[in-house]
Amino acid sequence: MGFLKKLWGYIATLFRTTAENAMDPEIEIEQAINEAKKKDQALRNQAAKVVANRTLLESRLEDAADDVGEAREMAKQALMRAETAKNAGDTDGLEKWTKAAQSLAMKLQASDNNLATLKKQYETAAVQAESAKDAVQANAMKVSELAAKRLELLGSLEAAKMQETVNEAVESMSSVMDADMPSLSKIEEKIESRKAEAMAKAELREATPAGAEDELREAINVTQADATLEELRKELGLST
Repeated sequence: MGFLKKLWGYIATLFRTTAENAMDPEIEIEQAINEAKKKDQALRNQAAKVVANRTLLESRLEDAADDVGEAREMAKQALMRAETAKNAGDTDGLEKWTKAAQSLAMKLQASDNNLATLKKQYETAAVQAESAKDAVQANAMKVSELAAKRLELLGSLEAAKMQETVNEAVESMSSVMDADMPSLSKIEEKIESRKAEAMAKAELREATPAGAEDELREAINVTQADATLEELRKELGLST
């Protein structure tokens, strides 16, 4: 059981390594950029919900504050009318406005409680909204840095590909030269061999009657040429 587990781990590692080596670096870079963009968009969507919640609470907070103000003002008015009815001896009016003032006081208390709750919620939402905006800004910077790094990596990749092409060309040239072209030493040997062969043939020809005749004929030609030059000098009046 332990052997099979080790074997499976080895195969999985080998497959992963082989797959990673087979991946085109340019494709990997694009995948990293696309993944970063997806995460950035998801973060922005989440942040938008947080900010929207703060905005909604802000609106509800304003409405609650208006309700508190309205309930407080109406309670005051009810108390003032109850006081007027009391001074006028209007028992029914006094009872009416007193009950109205009590009802408005209960409404005012409820509005105050609601306002206090909304204030706490808004404070929390405001902090969360700022944190969300900071997170979006920080992540946007990372995406920008990654985009800039992408250009750098692509440049390095192109340089690496170019160098690989040059290396392949040089290796190909070296292989052709080694396989098809003779070395300088071999060429020198051939030249020396031909030179030695030519000198040997000349030496052998000089040793034959035909070679002697050629040497004699060359000597006669030289003598005749010298005589011809002497005649020309005399015609020109030149001293010998």
